[in-house]
Amino acid sequence: MYPLQTAIDGATGRTKVYGWIEPTANVSTSRDRNYPETNDIYSNRIELGQAVVYVERLPDSVQRDHVDWGFHLTGFFGTDYRSTTNKGYFSSQLLDHDRQYGFDPVLEYADVYFPHVAKGMNVRVGRFISIPGIEAQLTPNNYIFSHSLLYAVDPFTDTGVLATIQLNDQWVVQAGVSGSHDVALWTEDAKPSFMGCVSYTTKSVNDNFYLCANGINDGKYAFNNLQMYDGTWYHKFGSTWHMATEMYAMYQRDVPSVNGSIAPEKGTNGANCRADLQTCLAPEWAMVNYINKQISPHDFASFRNDFLNDKKGQRTGYATKYSEATLMLSHWVGSTVQIRPEVRFDHAWDRGAYDKGTRTNQFTFATDVIFHF
Repeated sequence: MYPLQTAIDGATGRTKVYGWIEPTANVSTSRDRNYPETNDIYSNRIELGQAVVYVERLPDSVQRDHVDWGFHLTGFFGTDYRSTTNKGYFSSQLLDHDRQYGFDPVLEYADVYFPHVAKGMNVRVGRFISIPGIEAQLTPNNYIFSHSLLYAVDPFTDTGVLATIQLNDQWVVQAGVSGSHDVALWTEDAKPSFMGCVSYTTKSVNDNFYLCANGINDGKYAFNNLQMYDGTWYHKFGSTWHMATEMYAMYQRDVPSVNGSIAPEKGTNGANCRADLQTCLAPEWAMVNYINKQISPHDFASFRNDFLNDKKGQRTGYATKYSEATLMLSHWVGSTVQIRPEVRFDHAWDRGAYDKGTRTNQFTFATDVIFHF
């Protein structure tokens, strides 16, 4: 599926150039913003979600003979830059100007594959997607067009070094160091942070369990300095049904109170602390479940249930519990065009948190169309 690369050189080289364009549309009961729903944050609009170009060379990791290398570069434009922006990477577009459209170089990294470490080790250096979770910023990597509430407030990308080691056919371990979540290494918010994950796949290949401690440091408040503990479980029921479940707990320490005299950092929210506190601990936890059914070679359906407890309102701006349910049908036209219409219902349980805090409920009908090239 490399139409552009096929036109360039017949897709015969190791280095590939490809991407996609994703127009989107939504109709919503909210008038202005759908947030914390993403990626269709703007209500009742047709817009360009993503226009993305990849340039990459994948390391050859299916051999045990020689060290190999690869790299990845991304150019990313659209409204979804709001869900990828890192402080220090062209971040003034969002943090200073709140622009609807923006550009972000989401992924820039190099890979080196070492075949003789265990059953293979890949070392990645640069900026990459935050490693835990079911969902990702790049839209073809997701079951459903819109994202879960869980995804909307967790870390997006990290800059650092990550080693992924395959111990055997069942076990994979990862360890690395980043400069904390969603910040460039040259910003004042950067600090050394540990990443560690373990993945286990059963011999039947019907189940995979993936546990991560992500961005672990002193936990003191900074730009998205989230201390994240995440687990996912994938289960295959048969040849056409599978399930994906994720749960996490996150927190930051010493977050400025919304009622205190300490101003939160630009682009972040304060916490709803006790009246006598200037700062406090701001925790949240969330879980999401996907049930997916393959209908035909070109069609699948997905149903998602999602729950987020933003206890102090530091992630969304409103201290409340949220839930959402989404039903989506995906249809491929040939091998290059994907259409994903969905219906979604959101509810804030404790206070108005939708449409700038004026509504407790939100209903949306939305779709995207992905043109791969």
